[in-house]
Amino acid sequence: MANRILIVDDAAFMRMMIRDILSKNGFEVVGEAQDGSQAIEKFKELRPDLITMDITMPEMDGIAALKEIKKVDPAAKVIMCSAMGQQAMVIDAIQAGAKDFIVKPFQADRVIEAINKTLGV
Repeated sequence: MANRILIVDDAAFMRMMIRDILSKNGFEVVGEAQDGSQAIEKFKELRPDLITMDITMPEMDGIAALKEIKKVDPAAKVIMCSAMGQQAMVIDAIQAGAKDFIVKPFQADRVIEAINKTLGV
């Protein structure tokens, strides 16, 4: 069975890029969200195997959403996505429970490597 993934990013273009990389590599994208509060609702509804989460988003950022998702399910697997120069935020995300992080612009092989490592594939 394909691993089920939720994509969270406020930029539709970024969600499309990740969806494209994932579907070409046999993953099932079960949902998308454009901010942290949507991500929490979708997580509760869909229970994906893994979430890719942007850090900088309107409404609720990725780190706040990560902390809320971890309250719902401490075993949730989340990979943070960040642009270059956000190292401090990446450290905050890892401390909040993120399993890995991917730097934008995305390199397809790095995305797949991070997901496989996180899922233990």
